[in-house]
Amino acid sequence: MDKTVKMHYSASLQPNEKLDIENILKDLEHYHPRRREWIWRTSGKDARSCVSTDNKMTIGKFDYLGTSQNLEKSVPLPAAHYFEDIDPQPKCSITTEIASGRFEDDIRRMRMAAWHGADHLMVIRTAGQSHMEGLIEGTPQGIGGVPITRKQIRAQRKALDLIEDEVGRPINYHSYISGVAGPEMAVMFAEEGINGAHQDPQYNVIYRNINMVRSFVDAAVAKKMIAWAGIAQIDGAHNANATAREAWKVMPELMVQHGINCIFSVKAGIKKENICLSTVPPTSPPAPCMRMDLPYAVALREVFKEYKMRAQQNTKYMSSSTREATVSHTLNLLISELTSADIQSTITPDEGRNVPWHIYNMEGTDTAKQAFAGMDGLGSMLEIKRHNSELGDKVRELKERAVLFLEEMIEKGGYFKAVEEGFFVDSGEYPERNGDGISRKIDGGIGVGTVFERDTDYMAPVTAHFGYNNLEPFGKEAVKDPSSLIGGGTFENPDKIIFIDELDEEDNVNVRMERTAELRQTSKIMPEMEWQGDGIVQTTMFLPTDKRTASFAAIEIGKKMGLADVEVINVEVMHPAEGTRVEIKGRVDFTIDTAKLDIPPEPEVMTEDEIRSIIKAKPMTIVAGTVGSDEHSVGLREIIDIKHGGIEGFGIDCQYLGTSVPLEKLIDAAIETNADAILISTIISHDDIHYKSMKDLHNLCIEKGIRDKIILVAGGTQVSPEIAEKQGIDAGFGRGTKGINVATFLVKERSLRYNFAEQNHSGTK
Repeated sequence: MDKTVKMHYSASLQPNEKLDIENILKDLEHYHPRRREWIWRTSGKDARSCVSTDNKMTIGKFDYLGTSQNLEKSVPLPAAHYFEDIDPQPKCSITTEIASGRFEDDIRRMRMAAWHGADHLMVIRTAGQSHMEGLIEGTPQGIGGVPITRKQIRAQRKALDLIEDEVGRPINYHSYISGVAGPEMAVMFAEEGINGAHQDPQYNVIYRNINMVRSFVDAAVAKKMIAWAGIAQIDGAHNANATAREAWKVMPELMVQHGINCIFSVKAGIKKENICLSTVPPTSPPAPCMRMDLPYAVALREVFKEYKMRAQQNTKYMSSSTREATVSHTLNLLISELTSADIQSTITPDEGRNVPWHIYNMEGTDTAKQAFAGMDGLGSMLEIKRHNSELGDKVRELKERAVLFLEEMIEKGGYFKAVEEGFFVDSGEYPERNGDGISRKIDGGIGVGTVFERDTDYMAPVTAHFGYNNLEPFGKEAVKDPSSLIGGGTFENPDKIIFIDELDEEDNVNVRMERTAELRQTSKIMPEMEWQGDGIVQTTMFLPTDKRTASFAAIEIGKKMGLADVEVINVEVMHPAEGTRVEIKGRVDFTIDTAKLDIPPEPEVMTEDEIRSIIKAKPMTIVAGTVGSDEHSVGLREIIDIKHGGIEGFGIDCQYLGTSVPLEKLIDAAIETNADAILISTIISHDDIHYKSMKDLHNLCIEKGIRDKIILVAGGTQVSPEIAEKQGIDAGFGRGTKGINVATFLVKERSLRYNFAEQNHSGTK
């Protein structure tokens, strides 16, 4: 990335401040991208105690064999709390697909995704854009994706300039070059700083019924633009095993499709290191997916070893269950680790849930990051049993079937003839055929008859061009730099680009943002899942009835909870008669003013090492028990026991006396052991027993003459700091308390008392 290029705005992002969307939208007509080319991840040293050597990287207390440069700012995995908040980043680029229909909200999601470790942000086009014959001007709200427009691209690329500076890593921005307006899209992508793109003429032909000749000529033009701009290209072959009835049988065809697009791209001038195969495992559990998917992955890497691999989960088998999607995703990630994927796409069950939620982009990214971190160095410990094995035999078989497929295609007269005869997306395992392939006509489809032979004197003074453009008569300089004839084109002189803002007076970003201005400009907030102010929430419940009854009952429950527009988004049978898990989403129409919330200060928590160090230097003893007639012990044991992260894990000597312990017994034990503190648990609240127990403990300690020498702590579901202190207890802890919270208080309170005693002693002297 060229760091010398100046941004067209001065503001930098602050971690505690939201993105200023209005500022990003300002002066877009003057914004130009600071880079175009795709940037792969690199290894190296960063600010988070990361030390790189030739073969490994040390991050925190661990050595890693397969990580890339760390982020300057990020959201580590939840478990990272136990490992000094390290956040190792895998070597491969991580993709998340973002397209809610409102690009201004997707910008915010992009920032979140980058903090979680995604550096390949792919924006899905709105449904039907493949059939539009030109660029869209303006930014209407999309259905099933974002309308790809110049304004949308500029706004998001401008925001990503800020975001990549914030996280300290280049962010690759991606969209789709396909459809009837493919060449126009490619030109705009090169102009506006798109770094990655899907481009495969076979996608147009097979799935969009765009005329074959038109599609391949358009692709040649588009690929020239991709080559000039250094854009990474991903093909579309994976769509076959997402479409075929029995996807695991189309693997030979997929290899042929990959081969066609790869060599086409090479001939158009794209560097092999920027040509990526979109590899999708053809099966998913409960199928024996590893035995079927791993040989396919190995075969691809052996045949296409000069190219990059972009691994993606198969959406064909994705339901609305996040658990099921995560399991399939993780198994796919194992294959990616074993076969060294270069880009790892993360798919979330948005389609099954009928809304692309913020949280699932983050969860998919975290799943990839977590799995790769956990599998780090796996390849150095395991070896794929390639020879004299079932895997090796299957790899060879796939290659043979692919070669035979290609040979027959050539015998039939080439790709176009093969498509006419329905070779592709046939669910038979080649050479078998089921007759269910997708057939297209050479003289049919969208755009048929729109390709014309150029006149002999055709001249095109443009930088990236496919075909003969008749520049020789204008001299060597014109051949070398065609756009010099017109004073430079839009690639060389971006000021020549005509920026057209939005044309729809009602459906545009400014109108949409006016409706949510209060949520950006005041302290009011609403829950959201995809758009600011959408008010969407989800909830999960178990209903003891059958699937269909549970679905309708859940909708009524949602309505009685005050939700509007209630929909069932996931239903899973636990037992046909005993019950069903149902997840619903609905909308609330109220805001919460955070300025009016009574939020107590967050309790200070010391680090585990700090507490251990203090206890080691000055040992601490406590006595503890559940008091009164209370037989509950679980909560107190979790505060004490090392297994649950309790205080004994920090070196504190814990004398646990059991349940229903008389207060006098606790005090006597504290005196006998010279304890620093007494911890009581009190849950029963009828007749205000929990109040009385705390107050009596305080009073009895006074009677025994130890109150100023002992720290008193109470905990329980009915206990709060205010209640405890009112009864004379030093600290009260309620729901959600962890051992480290109690240990922090004990250490700090003892230190305060010691310092106070020292000061008084010094004053007396």
